[in-house]
Amino acid sequence: MANNRLPRHVGFIPDGNRRWAVEHGMAKEAGYGYGIEPGLQLFEQCKQLGIEEASIYCFTQDNTKRPATQKQAFRDASVAFALEVARRGAALLVVGDESSAQFPEQLRTFRERQGEGIKVNLLINYGWEWDLAGMRTGALRSDAVSRLDLIVRWGGGRRLSGFLPVQSVYADFFVLEQYWPDFEPQHFQEALAWFRMQDQTLGG
Repeated sequence: MANNRLPRHVGFIPDGNRRWAVEHGMAKEAGYGYGIEPGLQLFEQCKQLGIEEASIYCFTQDNTKRPATQKQAFRDASVAFALEVARRGAALLVVGDESSAQFPEQLRTFRERQGEGIKVNLLINYGWEWDLAGMRTGALRSDAVSRLDLIVRWGGGRRLSGFLPVQSVYADFFVLEQYWPDFEPQHFQEALAWFRMQDQTLGG
């Protein structure tokens, strides 16, 4: 196995925004805005490394259970990030239930992929049950998203939390204890170094 092997498609679960905010003496909802710049750094890092596709867990249907101020801040941060990566040349696809009032109107055009750069899939107003329900009429609602090779999660959680369950079926899973707003490029380098050590037989 080559030591320089890169995953083709990486999923990112940027968790810990609210806990980070509380530890810094802020309201919980303030943490979401501090996650935008780390996301842009990671996007540029993926481009530089030659990652072909990245999927990022943003605002989910489960997140709609949070207090109104937190929901709004999370949606606003997701929209700001989406529009900026599109401006920077991403081939952007937003995956989520656009029939719901929780789906940001500004992102409706991205329900079909726009652009020709690195593929970026943002899960916004996404739910795994909503996704799988598409099978009743023939296909996953996330059928434009390819199988994941690696998932990286910040914030110490050791669960998928409903993140693209079909595409994640053979993904390796790397967990960082650091909260997402404390992102450093070295975090992703650590995940890639770990990934290179994994024996990917895919059941064979």
